Amino acid sequence: MKNEIKKWLKKRYDRLYEKFGENEFDFEKAKEVLIEDDKKSALAVLSELKKINLLEVKMDKKDSRKKIYKLKPVENEKVAISEELGREDLENLLKKAADLIRTRVDYKFILVLLFLKRISDKWQKEYDDEYKKAIKDGFSEENAREEAKNEAYHDFILPEEYLGTKMNLWETIREDVNQLPEKLTDVMKKIGDLNPAVKDLVAETSFISFANSRENSELLRQLIELFSIYNLSNVSSDILGDAYEFIIQNFAPTKAKEGEVYTPREVINLMVRILKPEEREEIYDPAMGSGGMLIVSYKYMEEKYKDDKRRLSTVTFYGEEASAPTLALAQMNMYIHGISQAQAKLMLGDTLLYPKFKDNNGKTKKFDVVIANPPWNQDGYGEDVLKKGDNWEERFAYGLVPNQSADWAWVQHMFASAKDKNGRVAVILDSGALFRGGKEQNIRKQFIENDFIEAIILLPEKLFYNTQAPGIIMVLRKNKEEKRKGKILIINASEEKSKHDKVRKLNMLKDENIKKIVEVYDNFSNKKGLSRVVPIEEIAKNDYSLNVTLYVTKEEEEEKIDTKKEWEEYKELGKKELEIVKKIEGFEKEIV
Repeated sequence: MKNEIKKWLKKRYDRLYEKFGENEFDFEKAKEVLIEDDKKSALAVLSELKKINLLEVKMDKKDSRKKIYKLKPVENEKVAISEELGREDLENLLKKAADLIRTRVDYKFILVLLFLKRISDKWQKEYDDEYKKAIKDGFSEENAREEAKNEAYHDFILPEEYLGTKMNLWETIREDVNQLPEKLTDVMKKIGDLNPAVKDLVAETSFISFANSRENSELLRQLIELFSIYNLSNVSSDILGDAYEFIIQNFAPTKAKEGEVYTPREVINLMVRILKPEEREEIYDPAMGSGGMLIVSYKYMEEKYKDDKRRLSTVTFYGEEASAPTLALAQMNMYIHGISQAQAKLMLGDTLLYPKFKDNNGKTKKFDVVIANPPWNQDGYGEDVLKKGDNWEERFAYGLVPNQSADWAWVQHMFASAKDKNGRVAVILDSGALFRGGKEQNIRKQFIENDFIEAIILLPEKLFYNTQAPGIIMVLRKNKEEKRKGKILIINASEEKSKHDKVRKLNMLKDENIKKIVEVYDNFSNKKGLSRVVPIEEIAKNDYSLNVTLYVTKEEEEEKIDTKKEWEEYKELGKKELEIVKKIEGFEKEIV
C-alpha cells in the first residue's frame, strides 16, 4: 500500500526539493525555504516527510547536537498525493491561530478568516471545474471563463475585482501585506452587499479595528499566512464544522466570564435524542446563539439518513438571535457545516417582543420541533414590557411573568410556537423555574393542569461554563401519547456525569450517561434513584412544585455488613475490655 502525502505537505516538499534536490541541508537552511512556517511548523514538516519515507535524517558529524537532512525523490517511493485535509491537520492549524491571538483580539476573527478562506478556495474549485466542462463542451477560452463565473455554479457571489488572475480572492488579498486590514474589511462589506443572507456577518467584522496597533497588524499577517497553508476547497463539512466548534469551545471558558453562553454539545445531543427530529420537519430555536441546537439537530439527522441524504434536504432550520455579532457566528456556522442558505432561515431580533417568524395570517408560526437554551432569569420583561410585543395575548396566554425572570415567558413562547398535532419542545432553564411562587407558580400550575409537561430532567452541576448551577431540561408536548397523559416523568440525572476531559473544574455527560437518560425517557419508566412517573394529582398536592428532589432522590447505597466478621471484632473488643478492667482492679488493690 502506498504512503500518502497531503497536498499542503507536497507543496513544502516541492519547495525544499527545488532548492536542495538530493543534496544535504540542515534545519536553518530548511527554515529559510519554509519562510511562511514558524520553527515548530517547520519541524513538523520535516517530521511528516520522514514518516512517509521522503526524508533521510542523520547526525551532523561536526556537531552532534544538529541533524542533517536529505530528500528522496517522490517517484522513487511509493507515495500517493492525498486530496483530503484531515481533522487533526485543521485542528492543529486552529490551535496555532488560538495561541497567536490569546486574549489580544476577539476569537471571532479566527472564525471569519476560516469562513473567508473556505468560500474563496471553494469558489476557485467550482470555477475551475466549470471552466473545464465549458471547454470540453466547445466554448472558447474567453466564453468558458465567463461561463465558469456564473452565479448558478457557486455558493457565494464574490466581488470580481478581488478574484485576480488566479481566480482566488484569498490570494489577491494576501498580495499586499500593508493593506491587509483595509482589503479584508472592504472585501467583507462587498460580500455582504452581493450576498444579503450574510450581510449581518459582514456588518460585524472590521479588520481595521482589529489591526489597531503595529503588534496586531503583524498578528493579522501571521494569521493570514497560517491559513494560507491549506486549501480548504475539498475539506468535508464534518471536519470543517468540527474545527469551527473546536474554536468556539476553546474560548468558551474565557467568554463565559464576559456573559457569553455556550451550551455543551453533549447537553444539546441529549435534547435532540429526546425530541427525535425527522425528515420534512421544521426545527426552531428562538434563542439561537451561535446555532449549536440547530447544528446538532442537523448532524443527528445526517447520521439517521446517511443512506439517503435527500431526506435530510427536506428539513428546514429557523433561528432568532438578539445579538448581531452572535447571529453572524451562526450564519458562518451553518455554511461551514454544509447547511445551505435555503435550509437555514436565521433572523436578528428580540424574540420575546418581536418574533420574526409568523404565518400568513400574522399569527405565531408553528414548528414541529422547538429547542432552546434561553437566558436564565432574564430581567426586564415584566407585564408592561411584554404587552408592547407582537401577538402577546396569543403567546403568553397563561400569564405574564415577573420583571426579574422571563423563564416562563420563554416557555410560553416556545409552546405557542409548537404545532398542535406533533409539536414538541425542549428547553433548558434554571431549576428555580420549577418551584418559584407568585406569577410563575400560577403559569406552572396551568401547564401542569393542562397536561402540557411531559418530562423534567435535573442535570448534573458544573456542566455549563458560565454557572455551576445544574439547570434542568423541560420537555413539553402538544399531544401526549395516551399512556403518558395525566403524568409527568421526573428524572434526577444529577449523578449522571463524568469529569470534563478538557476543563478541570467542569463535569460532562458521556455517551453512556446520555443513553441511560434517553432510555428512561423513551420507556417512560420508573428507575429507583433515577426516575419516577408522577401523577399530576400528586404534584398538585405539593402546590404544583416540580422540584425534582421532592419526587426522586439519589439511591443511597445500603451498607453491606459482614455479620460474622463484625461478631468476631465485637468479641475481640470484649476481651480487651475485660483485660483492661482486670488491670484497673489490680491497680486498685495495690493502692489500697
